[in-house]
Amino acid sequence: MKPVALVVGAGGQLGQATCAQASAAFEIVAATRAELDVTSAADIGPFVRRVGPAVVINCSAYTNVDGAEDDPVSAIDVNAVAVAALARAAAIVGATFVHYSTDFVFDGHIDRPYVETDEPNPRGAYGLSKLLGEWLAADAPRHYVLRVESLFGGTKAQSSIDRILAQLRKNEPVRAFADRTVSPSFVDDVVRATVALIEGEAPAGLYHCVNSGWTTWEGLARELARCVDRPETLIEAVPMSAAKLRADRPLFAALSNQKLIDAGVPMPEWQDAVARYVARGL
Repeated sequence: MKPVALVVGAGGQLGQATCAQASAAFEIVAATRAELDVTSAADIGPFVRRVGPAVVINCSAYTNVDGAEDDPVSAIDVNAVAVAALARAAAIVGATFVHYSTDFVFDGHIDRPYVETDEPNPRGAYGLSKLLGEWLAADAPRHYVLRVESLFGGTKAQSSIDRILAQLRKNEPVRAFADRTVSPSFVDDVVRATVALIEGEAPAGLYHCVNSGWTTWEGLARELARCVDRPETLIEAVPMSAAKLRADRPLFAALSNQKLIDAGVPMPEWQDAVARYVARGL
C-alpha cells in the first residue's frame, strides 16, 4: 500500500502537477481551496488529522508580488500563517512536511548563484511573507523547504514563461527583461525532485529546487523562440525599470542547486527543461 500524501493547494499550477505526477509514489488526497481554505487556519489541524497523511505537500501560495505591497496581510495569511498551521498539523500526525518558497527572499545584489546559506534580504512584502513561511515550516521536525523560481509547465500553465510561449506561438511580439537573471523551474522536474527527496530520506531542511544553470528573461524568450521556430525579432529586450512594477524584483536571482545534487537529486539544465516543455505542447 502506498503512503498517503495530502496535497494542499491542489488546484494551482504546481498542485495539479503534483497530484498527477506523484501518484505513482503516493496515494494522493487532493485539497483544493474548496476542500481546505488555508486562510481558515483553525480548520487546518482537524483536516490534516482526518486524512492522517504520511506526507503533507503545501502547494498553496499567495503569488501576486505587486498586490502584496498593497495587501501584505493577505500575503502573510497564506504564505506564513497557514504554513505555521500546516507544519504544526504535520508534526502532530508525524508527517513529512514539504513547503515551496522563492528567489524573492533575496535582494539580487550578487554576481553568482545564491546558495542555501546566503543571508536572505527580501525587497518587498511578498518576499518577506515567503521568508516567514520558510522559518515557520521548520516547526515540523521532518520538513523540506524547496525554493523554486520562474515556474513553468503543467496542465494549468499560467506563469510568465507560459504566457511568453503562448505569445510566440501566435507570432505576437514579446517584451523580456534583459537585466533580470533567473534559474527557471519546470514543474515536472520540481515534482520529480520532491518525490526523490522524500523517498530517499534526504536530510531535512532547505534546498534550491530549480533547473541547472541560469539565464536572463531575454535569453529565456530567445530559447523559447528557437524551440518553436519563431524569429527572434519578435522579442524586445527591455530593462526592469521600464516595467514600472509596484514591487522591487531581485535582478540577479539565479539559485545554485548543488545541495540538491549532493543529496542525490540531479536536475536537468534549463534548456533541456524548456525543450521538453515545448515539445509536449506541439
